[in-house]
Amino acid sequence: QVQLVESGGGLVQAGDSLRLSCAASGATLKTYAVGWFRQAPGKEREFVGTVNWSGAMSNYADSVKGRFTISRDNVKNTVYLQMNSLKPEDTAVYYCAAPRSSYYYPRDRATDFASWGQGTQVTVSS
Repeated sequence: QVQLVESGGGLVQAGDSLRLSCAASGATLKTYAVGWFRQAPGKEREFVGTVNWSGAMSNYADSVKGRFTISRDNVKNTVYLQMNSLKPEDTAVYYCAAPRSSYYYPRDRATDFASWGQGTQVTVSS
């Protein structure tokens, strides 16, 4: 089972950009779709976006569409979440996740993902 580690979180101001990374160990990530989710204090975990194994397909939550972009470098075994025009409401712990099966392309349900990273905190000040 692939193991995931997020990095790149931090404290930024509204309007700034930030890029999160999701690195894999224990297995190659290049045949797995990767999803990004986030959880703010006192709220349920919510879907952010997903990219398929090749990077050719992606989908995003309406709240981040046009501002966030997921990309991947299968040589580096890493997936990225580029976040632009950040807003205070983007403040959350961000998680990356992978499904159990290679080539399976989940949409927005957390239950479709089997492997999760530990999360990285993103804080956007106004």
